[in-house]
Amino acid sequence: MAQATNKKVTAVVKIQLPAGQAKPGQQIGSALGSRGVNSAQFIKEFNDRTAKDAGMIVPVIITVYADKTYTFVTKTPPATYLIKKACGIEKGSGNTIKNKVAKITEAQVEEIAKMKMADLNATDLEAAKKIIKGSCRSIGVEVVD
Repeated sequence: MAQATNKKVTAVVKIQLPAGQAKPGQQIGSALGSRGVNSAQFIKEFNDRTAKDAGMIVPVIITVYADKTYTFVTKTPPATYLIKKACGIEKGSGNTIKNKVAKITEAQVEEIAKMKMADLNATDLEAAKKIIKGSCRSIGVEVVD
């Protein structure tokens, strides 16, 4: 939909969907249908916009207006998703202090930090790398040189 400037915002919805592969279902239906938004139109627009990132999980922020129109912004995939993908693991550790589930290199951390830079609250690459390393620790992934 066209950018709305002076419309009254009725809801801001945040959901995570598979890029280029969103389908009608409970998550989209309950998030948008209850607000009177045409979910089929949203799915088509979302899939067209994210087709190049197919297979990744993409957070999307949907702003719904009083006249039932909407705008949406896609973000980069979550840091933990990118870390698990880089390590080739399905899930993180249940006990991150005792059990490390994988190792990731500094180069991989830097690559993820560059990808996430726009969405992180960081002023430079070093700060972004620290944030990504914190995410690694939180899921039991060890950063190695």
